[in-house]
Amino acid sequence: MLARYASDASRSRGRRYAEVPAPTRSEFQRDRDRIIHCTAFRRLVYKTQVFLNHEGDLFRTRLTHSLEVAQLGRSVGRSLGLDEDLIEAIALAHDLGHTPFGHAGQDVLDECMQAHGGFEHNLQSLRVVDKLEQRYPAYDGLNLCFETREGILKHCSKRNALQLEEGEPGGVAARFVHGGQASLEAQLCNLADEVAYNAHDIDDGVRSGLLTLEQLEAVPLVQRFMAEALAAYPSLQGKRLLFETIRRMLSAQVYDLIDATAQALAQAQPADADAVRAAGPLVRFSPEMRQASTQLKRFLFAELYRHPQVQATRLRAEEVLRDLFRIYFSDPQQLPSDFAGAADAPRACADYIAGMTDRFALREHQRLTGKTLF
Repeated sequence: MLARYASDASRSRGRRYAEVPAPTRSEFQRDRDRIIHCTAFRRLVYKTQVFLNHEGDLFRTRLTHSLEVAQLGRSVGRSLGLDEDLIEAIALAHDLGHTPFGHAGQDVLDECMQAHGGFEHNLQSLRVVDKLEQRYPAYDGLNLCFETREGILKHCSKRNALQLEEGEPGGVAARFVHGGQASLEAQLCNLADEVAYNAHDIDDGVRSGLLTLEQLEAVPLVQRFMAEALAAYPSLQGKRLLFETIRRMLSAQVYDLIDATAQALAQAQPADADAVRAAGPLVRFSPEMRQASTQLKRFLFAELYRHPQVQATRLRAEEVLRDLFRIYFSDPQQLPSDFAGAADAPRACADYIAGMTDRFALREHQRLTGKTLF
């Protein structure tokens, strides 16, 4: 049973190209299925989260991260009466446009594309599902519902939002131009994304040896649940202590998110999904949990994402993508035929590079330059 303020697939704003409804699936189920079967989704298994795929088999990738976001989102969404299929579709698609080598790749492509409109990975995810996937005879892209596309466009610069709004008035970018919010399902995916990467980056950081349990004890949110775990299991240590700490931390964040959002909804009393868009952000942590989560993010930024070993890898990854863009831009014949003849040559270069997995980018770089950087 959906709450009155949930997105309802039967009342969707529809697809850009009209289609006959499926006999056994809702429109949001259909979107989720299309995303799972698309090429860009499969590529996520070999795209970096924090650690390069070849650095260890058990580190998170963009694919496993997306699955964890979907699981967390569905758990919270069920408690709030939201549409779980829409949550899952947004969660599974939100990183489809991410570059190889994580945020390092996005920064390099944005730098390379500064004279040609820049590069935003959220906008690229929308571009993937609207244009770059070519699976159907009648149109480019996956022809997803408005609500799914709206959720995928998590952030957008004003410049790009104006361009999107010009081509699709009142569409998925309207809130970045005129104000307002996305659906509750989209808002929830934003926070589920944060909860997921904070937790799994702790796990991967310790597994990699770049973080220690002793360092984590200095983070109030982690220390609180580590103390709880040790109170319940005094002899607990090593990875079991880490896993129990993360499990308790995740549970507390989920319950806090449910309670704080339920309170915000009770106060705002949105009559339907459209009323949600006219309200302020409604999916939220309590002030105390927001502060604790922000402290954890700052710790991870300083101690993990800016760790010298991660930075050294980042610099090499940046060199790979700068070289690839320079070569493809100066010699488009090095691109596959469906990219080489594009009218917008710089964007075609960015599209091709953004779609690469880490290991394919490395192979291409070695083929074109003769260098082996990793």
